[in-house]
Amino acid sequence: MGRITTTVKTLLIANVLFFIGSQFIGDFAYKLFALWFPENPNFQIWQVVTHMFMHAQEGISHILFNMFALYIFGSALENYLGQQKFLFIYFSAGLGAAGLQILFSYFNFNSAYEYYVNAGVSPDQIQNMLQTVYETGQYQVYDKIPQDVTTDLLRTYIVPMVGASGAIFGILAAFAIVYPNMPLYIIFVPIPIKAKYLIGGYFAINVFSALTGLSLFGPSNTAYWAHIGGAIIGFIVMWYWKKNEFNANRWN
Repeated sequence: MGRITTTVKTLLIANVLFFIGSQFIGDFAYKLFALWFPENPNFQIWQVVTHMFMHAQEGISHILFNMFALYIFGSALENYLGQQKFLFIYFSAGLGAAGLQILFSYFNFNSAYEYYVNAGVSPDQIQNMLQTVYETGQYQVYDKIPQDVTTDLLRTYIVPMVGASGAIFGILAAFAIVYPNMPLYIIFVPIPIKAKYLIGGYFAINVFSALTGLSLFGPSNTAYWAHIGGAIIGFIVMWYWKKNEFNANRWN
C-alpha cells in the first residue's frame, strides 16, 4: 500500500504506547481510559476518545489486528484525503462507534432491568447486585429470571469497551468508497477480491453477528455495534466528500 504516512505512524505509536503502559499499570488504566457504561461510576466523558487507544489486556491479537488494518489501509487513505480529513474520519468514526454501542447497551440494560423489576426485584436490590458483581464477580441468582437476561444486565454494566476497531471500520468503509475496485488478498484465499466486496462482506458479517449474537470471528463479547457505527460514519462522511468533489469539478 506504499509508504506509511506520518499521521498513521503517530496513531500506531500512540496505540502501542497505551497498550504497553496498560500492561504495567493494569486495571487502573482500564478503569480510567476504557469506555464504561454511563451508569457505571467509572464512566468519564473523556473515555469516548481514550477508549480508542486501549486494547484487550490479554494477548496481542486485538491490537495486532487493528494496527495491521490501520497500517494497510490508513496510509493510502491519508495520501488521498490529506491529514486533516483523514483524522476527521478516524475520530468521527470512533465517536460514532462509541455512540451506537452505548445506545445498544442502554437498550440491553434497560430491557433486562425492567425484566428484573417485573419479576419483583427492587431497584435497590438490583443496584446492590450490580455493585457486588463489579467488586467480587459474584451475584445472586433469581429462579424466575433467565440467565441470558442476567448476562445482558451484568455484562453491560461491568464490561468496558476498548479498542480502535470503530475508527478502523470507518477507515475501511472510506477506503472502499475511494478504491472500490482495488484487488485485495486475504490469507488462504488465492484470488484477489475487490475492496468493495471484501470490506462490504466483512461489514455484513458484523451486522449478522450484532443481530443474532453469533460470533463468526473473534470473541463473543466483541462490540459489533461499535464496528457498525464506525463503518456507517466513515461511509457517510466519505460518500459526502466524494459527491461534493464530483459536483465541484463537473463543470471544470
